[in-house]
Amino acid sequence: MFAIFASNPRRPRTLSWLAGTFLMFSGTAFAQSATEVVSPTLPPELVADKHVDAGDLRIGYADLGPAKGEVIILLHGWPYDINSYAQVAPQLAARGYRVIVPHLRGYGTTTFLSADTPRNGQPAALASDVIALMDALKIRRATLAGYDWGARSADIVAAVWPERVKALVSVSGYLIGSQEASRKPLPPSSELQWWYQFYFATDRGQAGYTQYTHDFAKKIWELASPQWKFDDATFHRSAAALDNPDHVAIVIHNYRWRLSLAEGERKYDALEQRLAQAPVIKVPTITIEGDANGAPHPKPEVYATKFVGKYEHRAFTGGIGHNPPQESPTEFVQAVVDATRL
Repeated sequence: MFAIFASNPRRPRTLSWLAGTFLMFSGTAFAQSATEVVSPTLPPELVADKHVDAGDLRIGYADLGPAKGEVIILLHGWPYDINSYAQVAPQLAARGYRVIVPHLRGYGTTTFLSADTPRNGQPAALASDVIALMDALKIRRATLAGYDWGARSADIVAAVWPERVKALVSVSGYLIGSQEASRKPLPPSSELQWWYQFYFATDRGQAGYTQYTHDFAKKIWELASPQWKFDDATFHRSAAALDNPDHVAIVIHNYRWRLSLAEGERKYDALEQRLAQAPVIKVPTITIEGDANGAPHPKPEVYATKFVGKYEHRAFTGGIGHNPPQESPTEFVQAVVDATRL
């Protein structure tokens, strides 16, 4: 996260996609060995080819569908990128929605406006980025959908700014936490699942993630979705977003902050105090869990009471892991559409 990385070369191309909706995608050239597996059915790449200054960031985002369509914002997790939605976003756009898919801070084409801004990965900062993006794009209200870091941000926005959220789709449900809650030790089997968090707490972990960012990300993909048989082309396309010069700093700070080993920014103190109260979510919500999620996650029965509005939980079966939009895109699209109609 403190290293400067070289970007992979890109070659733009334009494709016609789904029901006459014309979208801009880009192919990415990768050096591949003879042993790498390449998928002949890899969907066109989702490209964050638009930018807007929003809060502390110049956010790179993809914008699909009609400009006046009902807005859906799709939020990715760590260590993935917007291509988790490479099949989801076009399908939603073809149904008439305007679909915004931003790179989170520290990923892809999203950059900081000032070199002096702290490379802060605390959840309150990431959630505030969503509000800043909506304000910059003059989006009054949107449906939010996400997984991993993206689900946590979507949960926070829905809890704190419910007037800005029409509906919510959250993988692994209620993910709002606090430093105080994280101070409580977990049973050994649960702590084991968070091995990388403790690794990142050390100088060795920071150096290791800097040196082996892509290898580390691939291992997380394998552990979090043990039955997902993604190929090299699929992984490398998303891993390019991790070459962002702020990526390592954001990730290390995020996990150290959770363990109270790093300070947040004072401007988020009031928001963090609200989040520490574990606020309920009142907006219409569909939560999702894959039946083969290998990442740490709460059980649906634990968080169900945190959703006090119209609510539904869906279990995705067939070996679906931590990244349902990419592993089960058709079912994820349906969940988003259904959430907008709750």
